[in-house]
Amino acid sequence: MKLIYESYYQNLGQNIAFYRNRRKLTQLKLSELVEISRNHLSRIENADCAVSLDTVFAIADALGVEPYKLFQDKE
Repeated sequence: MKLIYESYYQNLGQNIAFYRNRRKLTQLKLSELVEISRNHLSRIENADCAVSLDTVFAIADALGVEPYKLFQDKE
């Protein structure tokens, strides 16, 4: 992950956590729905790793939101 994109990854991770909590899902439950490890989901939410678009799309589907919402700034 390039440091110049760190703020984008942080925003993405915060949005995933926001929508996950809104749906009252644990990291473990969401990771099972997306078929990734809980550790990987945690790293995504904490902007500690890069993430593929396939994984972002799977997370969006599991959360019931359009993928673009995971990239929007919260105001």
